[in-house]
Parts: sequence; structure tokens; C-alpha cells
Amino acid sequence: MALVFSFKRGGACGKLFILFLNGLNSRIAVWGLDGLKRIIVCLKQAIDVSQLKVDPATRQLITAAAPKKISDFDKNALEEATKIKEKTGNAELCTLTVTSEDAKTVLREALAMGADKAYVVNDTGLRNVDTFGTAYVLAEAIKKIGEYDLILCGETSLDSFSGLVGARLAELLGLPLVSSVRKLSVEGDAVTAERSLEESIEAVKAKMPCLVSVTREINQPRIPSLMMIMKASKKEIVNWTLADLNVQKEKLASKIELVEVLAPKTERKKIRITGESVQEIAEKLAKALIQEGVVKR
Repeated sequence: MALVFSFKRGGACGKLFILFLNGLNSRIAVWGLDGLKRIIVCLKQAIDVSQLKVDPATRQLITAAAPKKISDFDKNALEEATKIKEKTGNAELCTLTVTSEDAKTVLREALAMGADKAYVVNDTGLRNVDTFGTAYVLAEAIKKIGEYDLILCGETSLDSFSGLVGARLAELLGLPLVSSVRKLSVEGDAVTAERSLEESIEAVKAKMPCLVSVTREINQPRIPSLMMIMKASKKEIVNWTLADLNVQKEKLASKIELVEVLAPKTERKKIRITGESVQEIAEKLAKALIQEGVVKR
């Protein structure tokens, strides 16, 4: 005769006990459900594009005073990692950021959202690095962090919108890549995902360790509570420079030439529509919109 029971820890089954009853020879067997060991989320400190201003004379973006934040897609990746951690109960959740500027505010927000530890590679040598160099430094930092089961990142970032870092990072680490993920679940030693394609939804399964890049529709990132923010102040932030990673600086040389970034040119026709009545003005406006091709008859 055998009795089976389990206890729950952090919302997930911690250990499974099976009690074999056979008179004096009764014994207990214990199976540990280890689950994930470590999840790494790559976070970009991005410009808040909603706060960007444009120089009207040159049409160039004024980025010097623009506030920074966690890139929107990366915040979705962090939220998904936090959900996975809450389900498994055991995984260490780390974030990794590569930047040439101070990123403490962004890192503290990530820790408040649920990360256990934040790693940051902060070096002035990263000031003009492109996506090739960013992926290379991320790969070297991940190797230094050590073993992991799952790497999550955003599909792209709203400031540059290249969508290249995740794929290049997976290639450098020799990992399976699952991109454009809108739904994700962990089952044993594999992930099952739904990918958003242009005209269809694709379901795929990949064995861990692997890298998954997510879209914004995968979840709604949480807003940290006051208690979570207070706890974040006590969590560890590990600071590295390029020298700590033994980075080969020739690999940071930009392979992409950025020629120019300009705001779109918009010119108003400054046409004023007047009339004796609202009806007359409305008719003139409708006629003008039809002539411009804005609306159809």
C-alpha cells in the first residue's frame, strides 16, 4: 500500500513524498522537484520616446535631457520571468544591463518588480556600441554569471527598434531562439510558446537552456508596491566594467554606420475654413477632406 502526498511552497509543489506501508518495513521515498535554477532577463536602459523633443530648425532629436526607463518590451520580459519564478518557487531571477550611463534607478525598479539580483556592465567604452557589440558584451557577462536555464529579453526596443540583440545573443551562446513570443509556459526541461506571425500564430517547443524574446501582448507588467520598492533597496546590484569581463575591444567596433536620424517633416497648409453657419462650414470641410483624399465619398 502506498500513500502519496505533497506540500506547496511559493505556489508550486516543493517535494513529493510517497509512503510505502509494508508492516515493519514501511519506508518513505522523497522526490525533489528542483525546477529552474536561474532565469536571466536582459534589460535595456532606453530613452523614453514619449518625452523626446525635436529641434525645429534641424529636425534632430534632442536626447541629452530625455529621461531613461526600462525598455517597454524588456519590462514585459521581466514580468514574464517573475511569473515563472512565482510558479516554480526555486529559480533565482537576475537582470543584466549593458550601458555607458548610470542605471541605478532602472535597476532598482527591476528589483522592485521581482528580480533577486541585478548585474550591470557600466563602462564609457560602451557609449557608441551597436547591436553587435551589445550582444557580445551581454554574452560575456552571462558566461561570467554562470549556469542558467532560461534567458528572456524584449523582442525589440522602442528607441532604436532594431530587434537584433536577442537573435545575436542566442547565436553567440549557442542557444535555441524562440522569438516574437506572446504566450509562454515552462514544462519540465522545456518551454512551450506561442509566436505571433504576420498572418498566423505558431506553437513551438524548445528544450532549455534557451533564449526567448517576447512581445508586449504577453502580459501587463506589474506596478511595484511600496513594500516591494523598500525590499528592492536591500537587494544586490553587481557592477562590472569591460575589464572585468576581459572583453576584446576590437569586437566592440561598430559594424553599422548611422548616417542620420531626423524627425519627419510636417508642413501645415494653414487653410482656414469659414462660413455663415455651422452647416456651411461642415460642408466646406467635408469637400476639402475629399479633395485631399483624406476621406472618400
